[in-house]
Amino acid sequence: MPKHNWIVPDWPAPAHVRAACTTVSGGVSQGPYKSMNPASHVNDDAQKVTENRLLLQQALSLSSPPQWLEQFHSTKIINLDQMNNNFRNNELKADGSTTTREETVCVVMTADCLPVLLTDRKGQRISAIHAGWRGLAEGILEAGVQQFTDTGDVLAWLGPAIGPEKFEVGEEVVDQLSAGVNIKTGWFRESTNRGKWLVDLYALARLRLQQTGVNSIYGGTYCTFSDEQRFFSYRRQGDCGRMATLIWRHHQVGDGQT
Repeated sequence: MPKHNWIVPDWPAPAHVRAACTTVSGGVSQGPYKSMNPASHVNDDAQKVTENRLLLQQALSLSSPPQWLEQFHSTKIINLDQMNNNFRNNELKADGSTTTREETVCVVMTADCLPVLLTDRKGQRISAIHAGWRGLAEGILEAGVQQFTDTGDVLAWLGPAIGPEKFEVGEEVVDQLSAGVNIKTGWFRESTNRGKWLVDLYALARLRLQQTGVNSIYGGTYCTFSDEQRFFSYRRQGDCGRMATLIWRHHQVGDGQT
């Protein structure tokens, strides 16, 4: 899988902290999952999903498979340091993971929801978070930041999500998202469709991160709905694949890095 088939975050993370986000290309899936779909919970052929995951692992030179999660729009963050290497599927039911271990790969899957990567300035801890609107409303980002000792030292990268011109919701969703935040910050505005609102997930995520003390926030310039050439979009397609957003601490040798 050539390098141009994934996105590399543009953020000042230490060199040994590696991260990437897949796009639709570079895999073997067909139909609405074409082609790099690593998600096993959609209706894609299981063998092709397995092959896609292997292709991804090889393309990124990962020394171990990513720790795939069963996501369910919760605020649960799994600390992979507290688990052994023989994970069972039911142990990985969460919407985020964190680790300080080298070569342990945190990953989330999205197709309009917001993937968020976190690390600290020394790259001692990493996290990957799946933040849909329900997770944002209930505090998934706050739960992720709480895994770090010094929140002011945290770096955040916002990966591809549905953009502010395309994410239209009802008043009940805005009410839930407004809980605990300043509604005058411009993260939502009235749609031309009566009773509907356009929500800026990126702006809301930045606000919630800032309220936890995180001010070094990067990314947030994509729109999965509009960019059909690069991204799956559940709102645009319905049945579709997922992008994987991954982060890992690469092994360091002595004072240098490999």
